[in-house]
Amino acid sequence: MEIIKEGPSASRPPILDDAEEQASVGNARAINVIFNGVDLNVFKLIDSCTTAKEAWKILEVAYEGTSKVKIFRLQLVTSKFEALKMIEDETASEYNERVLEIANDSLLLGEKIHESKIVRKVLRSLPRKFDIKVTAIEEAQDITTLKLDELFGSLLTFEMAMLDRESKKDKRIAFKSVYDQENTVNQFGNEANQDESIALIIELFSKMARKFKSLNTAGKTEKMEDVMVRTL
Repeated sequence: MEIIKEGPSASRPPILDDAEEQASVGNARAINVIFNGVDLNVFKLIDSCTTAKEAWKILEVAYEGTSKVKIFRLQLVTSKFEALKMIEDETASEYNERVLEIANDSLLLGEKIHESKIVRKVLRSLPRKFDIKVTAIEEAQDITTLKLDELFGSLLTFEMAMLDRESKKDKRIAFKSVYDQENTVNQFGNEANQDESIALIIELFSKMARKFKSLNTAGKTEKMEDVMVRTL
């Protein structure tokens, strides 16, 4: 008779059916992909997770926050888009970067802003110096199919033309200012020369007047002496 001694039984893994085994393999692959796709700091948050679903939930909270936080952040991005306006001294290139940043923020939060909506917003938010260009674009283009990069390409070209005209205008103004200053200096110089000439003439006239006065006085004295001699 065989005697079976009592003792601790060896633990055996549970027997899985085909569906459970496939699910287990899929979970192992998924969690392995997640583990390999994050950096060390993030891995510390999920290294104890046994399922891919559990790890993914933690990552969602870490990267996007809870659903309420996500909604709040999306509202902020939407408000920024609605208030979007090009600053007067801002270049078209700088404005393009701001527009794309807001669009990307919205996309990361799961809300894609349609390109035609962005195009219409940009056209409405430009300064008055772009009015002529906006009118030309709206008359020549189908706004519903116009690409954002094409729009900003047109705005950049128009902006460069404006800057070139302003540069030439500034040069003309600067040249006119220098010319006016030279004329003013020349005018003052001519007036100074005229004043010197007049002063010289007055001085000569005064000398001549004194000389004639001396001669007249001498003549009168001689006549008086003749009269006195005759009287005697």
